[in-house]
Amino acid sequence: MSAARSRRNLLLLPVFVPAVFSSRPAAALLVQPDPRTVFAEAQKALLARDYSKAEQGFRELLRIDPHAASGYANLGVVYLRTGRYDLAIKAFTAARKAAPLTQTQRAGLDLDLGLAFYRKQDFAKAIPALARVLESDPGHAQARYLLGICYFMEDDHEHAVKTLEPLARDEQDNLDFLFELGVAYGKVKRPEDSARTFAQMVRAGGDSAQMHLLLGIACLDLEQYARAQRELEKVVALNPKMAFAHYNLGVVYQRLGKPEQAAREFKLEMALAPDEPWSYESLGTLYLQQRDMDRALQMFGAALKIDPRLPNSLDGVGKVYLERGEPEKAIAYFRRAVELVPDSAKMHFQLGQAYVKTGRREKGQEEITKAQRLQARARKELEEAVSGKLPPPNVDGDEP
Repeated sequence: MSAARSRRNLLLLPVFVPAVFSSRPAAALLVQPDPRTVFAEAQKALLARDYSKAEQGFRELLRIDPHAASGYANLGVVYLRTGRYDLAIKAFTAARKAAPLTQTQRAGLDLDLGLAFYRKQDFAKAIPALARVLESDPGHAQARYLLGICYFMEDDHEHAVKTLEPLARDEQDNLDFLFELGVAYGKVKRPEDSARTFAQMVRAGGDSAQMHLLLGIACLDLEQYARAQRELEKVVALNPKMAFAHYNLGVVYQRLGKPEQAAREFKLEMALAPDEPWSYESLGTLYLQQRDMDRALQMFGAALKIDPRLPNSLDGVGKVYLERGEPEKAIAYFRRAVELVPDSAKMHFQLGQAYVKTGRREKGQEEITKAQRLQARARKELEEAVSGKLPPPNVDGDEP
């Protein structure tokens, strides 16, 4: 999210390792560089944004002292700033284990670790690291903000509200923050707070295209389609080239049963952002609903060419092949979709149907049974969310 603030550098002093005596002649000994000098030069390169030199320096420090927490921590910063998030995560994790740390140092590493997961968009894994920062320092605004966004992205709106609310006074001009908090309020059935937050967003954003875009997406997310249409139509009037405006307006038209308008908006978004898969996928779904299988397959294929890990596009291709009487081809796509979303009852059911149509009834029934179990679990969770989990009934003679 654009509201994430820049992080501070974590600079830990390297651990000095004394020389190791050798039985070889003195002339044969290699002179090791001073680790403090190596650290200082690498730190200087990092501050100068010379990331190649900084990486080389911190690697050299770790060669001299494999237990130097400062080497791992600052190497993680290099990786974080250069977009190598998996390597950053490994480095920060190693730094947490490398040497005894103060509470402040550990919190700094947890913040870096959470930020690396956040940048990777692995929000579920970012949550524990950021929560540890808040546990040690409840007033840490950056960790609180990032944690609230992670809860929001994971659809845990109760925790999102609880985490973001303390920041409301300081973030009253932040449109992204107000969008997230307003939607979260709506999801937890606090309409008055949601309306108040969106009103503040309008005051902060004025009649700007960005404000109308965020408000339109918020209304779309809360299934307020008529208002979402009004807001998003204002966006394309103010700035017809604004990213994601046509796409979201297309989704609104699709949900309002206006397929021609939806298709037009998806095509306009494709022209503006040809490397984004979402309009291709949505237009493929629209064609699938209209039983235009050739064009549906073309659109899903275009989406998967951009990103081969789109479960809905994989599912769409599987449906096309199943409709065409080619269940073996459908199975290949349904299986890939199930691997990506193993908790989807719909995906398992469709895979089961495809197996049945190839004559593998036992395998098909196994997938259909999985789908039924997942559906039953989802229904139970929904009932508990709506009415609360009921206590077990009292039996005559038991203590009340």
